[in-house]
Amino acid sequence: MKCYYFIFLISITALWSCNNSESEENIFVLVKYKTQQNKNVEAVSALNTLISEVEKEDHFIQINMYVDPNDNSNILLSEQWDNEDYYKTEHMKTEHLQNFIEASSNFLAGPPEISFWKLNSSYK
Repeated sequence: MKCYYFIFLISITALWSCNNSESEENIFVLVKYKTQQNKNVEAVSALNTLISEVEKEDHFIQINMYVDPNDNSNILLSEQWDNEDYYKTEHMKTEHLQNFIEASSNFLAGPPEISFWKLNSSYK
């Protein structure tokens, strides 16, 4: 019985280590957009179209879109990826992102502010 308990503990520890190291490797990206006056609906629509393509990419985990309730010209994307290098290179070269960038001059006030984050702690 002690042998099974020991094997169980080792298995749980190994599983936890794998899951923990994976989340530590993930990159979190915050992308802040400012829309042109009265262009919020167009911007959100274009972002939804973009996200539907981004979701198909390798290394994609999750995206959340937030709109400032006090100023709907402020849009924030919170993105999670499992490979920072992919995000900074291949993702930036995708056709759907390049098309969005080209079209964005019709509804965005300027380029987005992008920042990169690593998870330090998580609380539930």
